[in-house]
Amino acid sequence: MLTWLSRGDLVFPPLEKAMREPNGLLAAGGDLSPQRLVAAYRHGCFPWYQEGQPILWWSPDPRTVLYPDELHVSRSLRKTLRKGDFTVTLDQAFTDVIRGCAAPRSYAEGTWITTPMQEAYIQLHALGHAHSVEVWQENRMVGGLYGLAMGRLFFGESMFSRTTDASKVGFVTLVERLQGWGFKLIDCQMPTQHLASFGARPIPRSVFAEALARHLDEPTSAQWGS
Repeated sequence: MLTWLSRGDLVFPPLEKAMREPNGLLAAGGDLSPQRLVAAYRHGCFPWYQEGQPILWWSPDPRTVLYPDELHVSRSLRKTLRKGDFTVTLDQAFTDVIRGCAAPRSYAEGTWITTPMQEAYIQLHALGHAHSVEVWQENRMVGGLYGLAMGRLFFGESMFSRTTDASKVGFVTLVERLQGWGFKLIDCQMPTQHLASFGARPIPRSVFAEALARHLDEPTSAQWGS
């Protein structure tokens, strides 16, 4: 039975209570307050819902993750990185990045990054939890991505690209930075062929939960805003 959350209760049900079909649906309701969102990611779940639906909270099994030291970069992308046509920054334009991720796409109808979701993550950014990666070409933003950093874990949310390879360059740059800062795992949530090409792979939800317990409160040498 699906658990419905009240606005005043930040406690999520155990991850083992998540449904098998649809895979990972754990709870519904609640709100998008910073306190609840932080509690959700620390617990191992995330919000994902469409306009007109209640807030839905998910913890799929298996969970798609990328271990930074397993990053795979294709020969052609390495060549693009060496050319230096793009400039990558961190935390310089969070609002523009999340709006770019929410913009209409030719292959999808609508967006799950609704206005309330945008406002919620902009709040998380102001509190130092959410971070953005911006990709620039000739002083114009052409791609980016955003997510949350907690301890030695990065929880990826979405990315966008307005020109070939822009988001890929941003993603590789982020992963290499995270590895240098001592991060242990990047949460990619759900499997896609795009993420698999970088080395992302599924792990059991129980293993993901163990990583949360081990690394959520570990210090890093992260320097966001550069």
